[in-house]
Amino acid sequence: MQGWEAVRAEVLRRIRARDWPPGELIPGEAALSQEFGVARATVSRALRDLAEAGVIERKKRAGTRVAERPVRRARLEVPLIRLDVIGRGLAYGFDVLADRLMPAPIPVTARLGLAEGVALRYVETLHLAAGRPYVFESRWLNPACLPVPAPDFAKVSVNEWLVTHVSLVSGDITFFAEAASQREAEVMGIAPGAALLVAERTTQGTGGPVTLVRLAHAPGHRVTMVF
Repeated sequence: MQGWEAVRAEVLRRIRARDWPPGELIPGEAALSQEFGVARATVSRALRDLAEAGVIERKKRAGTRVAERPVRRARLEVPLIRLDVIGRGLAYGFDVLADRLMPAPIPVTARLGLAEGVALRYVETLHLAAGRPYVFESRWLNPACLPVPAPDFAKVSVNEWLVTHVSLVSGDITFFAEAASQREAEVMGIAPGAALLVAERTTQGTGGPVTLVRLAHAPGHRVTMVF
C-alpha cells in the first residue's frame, strides 16, 4: 500500500465487492491505518475523497458507513488509470513508447484552440494490467502547462502527473468503437482492425489548453459508470 489513492482504491473495491455492504459501519481510521501500513492522515484523505463522491457517509462520534443511497454528484473526474487497474485487483505498470516535441497536426491544434503549427509534446504510453496491454494512450500535451525542468514521464505516467499537478477546469470526452490502427495493433499485440473501445478527451486548465488524449482500450474492455 502506498499513497491515499491506493487506500481509496482498496476501500472502493471492498464496497463494490459488497465486503462492506450499504449501510455497514466500516473500520475506523486507526484500524485501517494499521491494516494498510500507512499514516492515519493518508487514510483520512482517502475517506474524505470517497465521502465527497457520496460513496460513504462520515459523522463525528458515529463513525463511517457505506452510503445506503450514494449521493448523485454532478462531477466528472479525470480517472487515474493506475487506480482503475488496482481497483480490478491487478498489478499495474506502464511503458513510455514515445516522448518528443514536434509540430502538432492541424486537427489537434484546432481541437485545443492553439495556433497552427505550434510545437506540442507528444507522448505514447502503454498501460499494463498484470503485465498485459490495458490502455494505449497517445497524447498531445501543451508544454506551457509544464514546469521547467519538465517532468520525467518514465517515472510517473503523464496521466497521473496531470491529475495530481495541473488544475483542470473544463473539458470534453467522447466514447466510440473503432477498428485498431496498425500502430495500435502493433503496440497492443492484436490484429489490425480489431474492435476497440476508444475515448478521446480534451482538457483546459487555468492557464489555457492542456491536452488532447486518445485512450484505446484492449479488446473486451468495459466501462462502468457509477451514479
